[in-house]
Amino acid sequence: MPLHVAFTDQDALRARCNFATTRTVSGVPAFEDGAVVPSGQWQPLSDAAAQALTAPPLTSPITLVEIVRPPAPTGENLEDLTQQMGDGQAKYLGQALAKPDMLTSTDNYQDGRLIGLHLDNWDKLNYGQKATGRRRLALNLGPGTRYILLGALDAQAVCRAVHPEDYAYRYPSTDDYRAHVAAGHPIRCVRIRLAPGEGYIAPTEYLLHDGSTEGQDQPSAMAFWLGRWPRGTLPSLI
Repeated sequence: MPLHVAFTDQDALRARCNFATTRTVSGVPAFEDGAVVPSGQWQPLSDAAAQALTAPPLTSPITLVEIVRPPAPTGENLEDLTQQMGDGQAKYLGQALAKPDMLTSTDNYQDGRLIGLHLDNWDKLNYGQKATGRRRLALNLGPGTRYILLGALDAQAVCRAVHPEDYAYRYPSTDDYRAHVAAGHPIRCVRIRLAPGEGYIAPTEYLLHDGSTEGQDQPSAMAFWLGRWPRGTLPSLI
């Protein structure tokens, strides 16, 4: 399934969303060689592009992106929010701080280089199971605004394109996306703005993604949970 976003107000979606194509980087010290990043030529979301993001009525919540307002933390222990989020079994993953004006925000903990747009692999799913993983819930703790970046082509489609002979036996990965884009097949990247107190629920095992503070002059911390939320569990912002 391609990128689908749950929304009822197209104007609200377009007000916080734009898109660009992607490219790979090489020889840039801050990034891993081959990392996939937005081209930087951000465009407004047209009516047609917004319609393309519309989730069909029977779209599984497992592959759906929701832009939401999670409950506000009242203390220091963010794990306590789990019971208020609609999945008491959700796992708190911790926080990540992004400095101001970062094109992408996730680094390789081994050497500190940015990995660019990527797939998560918490559930370690093969090709046939890749669309069944848990979704990630994220809450922007501020102080700055940030973005969620999402690739419009899903992991199974990219795996089939890169490994046409044996895709059914593969484990779709970030490297598949890197090979696909490097071969001259740029993927559309959608950028959605998140103010402090706002968040998303997204299938980060299934869609290319990362955080960004591009153009922002304040850092931003994000808290993350992994779980299974029915559609509409948290109030939608769009």
